[in-house]
Amino acid sequence: MKKFPNRVPLLMFLAMFPLLLWGDGGVQLEGDLIQGGMVTGYVLPGTKVTFDDRPVRVSNEGIFLLGFGRDHPNSSQLKLSFPDGLSESRIVAVEKRDYKIQRIDGLPKRKVTPKKMDYERIRKETALVKQARRRDDPRSDFLSGWIWPVEGPISGVYGSQRVLNGKPKRPHFGVDIARPVGTPVRAPADGIVTLAHPDMFYSGATLIVDHGHHLSSSFLHLNRILVKQGERVRRGQVIAEVGKSGRVTGPHLDWRMNLDRARIDPQRLVGPMPRQPVRLQAETQ
Repeated sequence: MKKFPNRVPLLMFLAMFPLLLWGDGGVQLEGDLIQGGMVTGYVLPGTKVTFDDRPVRVSNEGIFLLGFGRDHPNSSQLKLSFPDGLSESRIVAVEKRDYKIQRIDGLPKRKVTPKKMDYERIRKETALVKQARRRDDPRSDFLSGWIWPVEGPISGVYGSQRVLNGKPKRPHFGVDIARPVGTPVRAPADGIVTLAHPDMFYSGATLIVDHGHHLSSSFLHLNRILVKQGERVRRGQVIAEVGKSGRVTGPHLDWRMNLDRARIDPQRLVGPMPRQPVRLQAETQ
């Protein structure tokens, strides 16, 4: 196995990015090496990257993204093939997280255990969501930076095991923010709308925004969607309203993020909530 080559042009390139937290020589990674985390990588333009034997999109500037799902193993393999033919392989250590158990009661029985007639609708809606999240193009809208789409009390966190009406269900993959119906929802980063659906069985009015490189945000349980599919949005732009549609017990925004096949934790990108308004009596999906 060859070591990372020390190239003057590469070092000059990496000098443009002052907040690099991991790496040397041929690659630098910035972000959280933890389950639910995402890192931004920087390599010499023209370098090919694979992560656990899956090819990773690298921009013309040498920027790429890696995401770690809720139950990502404690290590992964990162391979680099440099423009001059040299290559390198690295083991990336991923920190394990402990997750909470969240119990939610008072949900409509049909939303917890759907009837047979509901499953065809659920199947079609799941296919729409998968299609919207399948977009993978070279835009680097994620470089616009990240803000909270809504500011308020956090009523549900990423990774928590859900027990709905006493029945264990799938973990929660987003962050829930409790706010009144009609509260403006802002785009957390630049992107393109890939789905604007008025009413899904579980998630109600649902909006998906793609940020480039197979990275997307989903906004669930909305009251109104204020943008259209295919529309370009900018960070901070009002794109929807908080609602209580779908499987909920009260008004809130459920914000989720996907990078390729990994469901990542939005909180790892935006950090602590800026402020905490008076807590509402609202629960989550």
